[in-house]
Amino acid sequence: MKFLDLTKVYIRSGGGGAGCVSFRREKFVEFGGPDGGDGGNGGSVWAEAVDGLNTLIDFRYQQHFFAKSGQGGMGSQRTGKTGDDIVLRVPVGTEILDEDEETVIADLVTVGQRVLLAKGGNGGWGNLAFKSSTNRSPARANPGQEGIERTIWLRLKLIADAGLVGLPNAGKSTFLAAVSNARPKIADYPFTTLVPNLGVVGIDGAEFVMADIPGLIEGASEGRGLGMQFLAHVERCKVLLHLVDGTSSTITKDYRTIVKELEAYSEILGDKPRILALNKCDALDKSTITTRRKALEKASGGPVFVISGVAGVGLQDTLRAIYREIQGEAPVEEGKPWQP
Repeated sequence: MKFLDLTKVYIRSGGGGAGCVSFRREKFVEFGGPDGGDGGNGGSVWAEAVDGLNTLIDFRYQQHFFAKSGQGGMGSQRTGKTGDDIVLRVPVGTEILDEDEETVIADLVTVGQRVLLAKGGNGGWGNLAFKSSTNRSPARANPGQEGIERTIWLRLKLIADAGLVGLPNAGKSTFLAAVSNARPKIADYPFTTLVPNLGVVGIDGAEFVMADIPGLIEGASEGRGLGMQFLAHVERCKVLLHLVDGTSSTITKDYRTIVKELEAYSEILGDKPRILALNKCDALDKSTITTRRKALEKASGGPVFVISGVAGVGLQDTLRAIYREIQGEAPVEEGKPWQP
């Protein structure tokens, strides 16, 4: 299934049915009078977050959603039928934006959450509603209200507790595959990951969801590379795991590049808690690991985990640190025993 996280949709609610002008005429009925019924209300357009979806691809092939209009009123005081509503079923985590792509109409983050996007028009009154003591035979009725037509954008932000960030080929997909049942594409060339991947990670009897996005490169905030268009998917994360390729000869520069791009994208990502890990330690000797780890600690001003997604080294301690951040617990210094 193709991944799609942004699409434009055209919606229109149904118009209300017109009221009816009618008079009762029956044999042996001396006083008939007006009996025109009201028009039915038009159908509304709703959006609802449902379980089991993780892409907006359905809206690529159908972009117009028009609710039914209400039926007109009829004689014998009969009210017209109300038009059927239309419900846009979207994945959990979908933001609904106005036509300017900036104004947020709604943010659907829980299953079953609904929002009214366009209310159907009210049905018009029939001539029976205008009967009074001074106007015994009204000969007018109201037309129904017109429906609302608008253009909206649907933008999906995946729901994840933790997010993976780093340069291309930093080992993010390998890490996700090692700690979860997710099977992202893994290869030895940049931009192997083309779309975000989600995996459920288990640690010490607890579970959390981790998101892997395409790698970032220098200048991503200006539109270079692939990762920038997917950074919205880690905005909801409570913590970011920043992976640095330990085999790179410019690890401090690599670290600063990612931090710079995160801060340039938004203050939300720039201020989000980050856990730093030196990856691919299985390809390094001990002295090199020590040197590069100290360099990263000096550049970041915090602790650095030494891990290897391929060899499974240091993964458990890193996952525990991530889970503590998700739970909002105080960090434990590395090297000390962890207790639940």
